[in-house]
Amino acid sequence: MKPGTESQTAVMVAAARAAAHGKTPVAAFSDPTALTLLPAEARQSVEAHRAGAPAHNVRERIQRRLLEGRIRMMVPRTVAIDSAIREAATPQLVILGAGLDGRAWRMPELVGTTVFEVDHPDSQRRKRERAEPLKPSAQDLRFVPVDFTRDSLEVALASAGHDSTRPTTWIWEGVVMYLRRPDIESTLRVIQARSAPGSHLVILYNSPSLIRTAAGLVLGLVGEPFHSAFDAGEMKALLAGFGFSVVRDDDLETIATQLQAEPSRIFKDVRLVTAKRG
Repeated sequence: MKPGTESQTAVMVAAARAAAHGKTPVAAFSDPTALTLLPAEARQSVEAHRAGAPAHNVRERIQRRLLEGRIRMMVPRTVAIDSAIREAATPQLVILGAGLDGRAWRMPELVGTTVFEVDHPDSQRRKRERAEPLKPSAQDLRFVPVDFTRDSLEVALASAGHDSTRPTTWIWEGVVMYLRRPDIESTLRVIQARSAPGSHLVILYNSPSLIRTAAGLVLGLVGEPFHSAFDAGEMKALLAGFGFSVVRDDDLETIATQLQAEPSRIFKDVRLVTAKRG
């Protein structure tokens, strides 16, 4: 992301969740918070889409097509991660690179959970302003501003009251693909150090493909290019090196099919892994 601005990819995925709320046949999907958390321009665009307003020019038509593609991706991705959080049922939830995630406000299952939202200060500041009208479902919601170019994640979590002796579910959604391997391993070292037995780790990541490479080049135009990709075996080995055993690892196409959502070939190259600390 560009200094002084919030993450544009975070806005894109939240816009897809907002557009899908109440409009998808997948009953398990719901995100009533996403529209509120969007900046004004993105919110207006989503509202026009939801109302079925016609596109006025080529640019708007392209934006609508891109939004429809992101909707198809975000529905199964969101439902699968929500399910992983419910199944783990840990007393602490850490959302790394939280962006415009609304789980702390929309998931009643977090009523007994302390949620730590870790994100860049610029993104987090704007989100907190827009979240003012929302009432958290979580027992406790703590914002942890971290600029990874200068701040220590370990210190920031400890200062926010994260308890490394209690199990934690770590959500790393839509972040790993933007990081280089040394940065991924640096964060995994902190996760390992702060994960009591029974902790879970959920990661969305890209597997190598020409499609994902092309997508990364496009995202580079907004200053957020892809930098990493792993196949399932590589991810399993990586997590094992930090004390986590893979429970499941599925591509998004498989997850979409299981939910009877609309699948897409490009989903094959996006994977969701859940691992546990024994």
